[in-house]
Amino acid sequence: MGLLTSLLTLPFRGPFDGTLWIAARIGEAAEQSWNDPAALRAALVEAERQLLAGELSEETYDAIELDLLERLKGTAR
Repeated sequence: MGLLTSLLTLPFRGPFDGTLWIAARIGEAAEQSWNDPAALRAALVEAERQLLAGELSEETYDAIELDLLERLKGTAR
């Protein structure tokens, strides 16, 4: 019965399983990009540039800096 069910549901389950697999790979790539130390450092430099240019307030910069440094510390484990 298991083989018959598998064969009958294959046209429906195949594309669904493929979509889930692709979504998982996209999620992994996004997480890797989100926690990339080089990208985090670049974002910190950009935030500092915006602060010095007057585009960010001190409070906003502090919040961004805290978030980026915590994420950067999390990647060093």
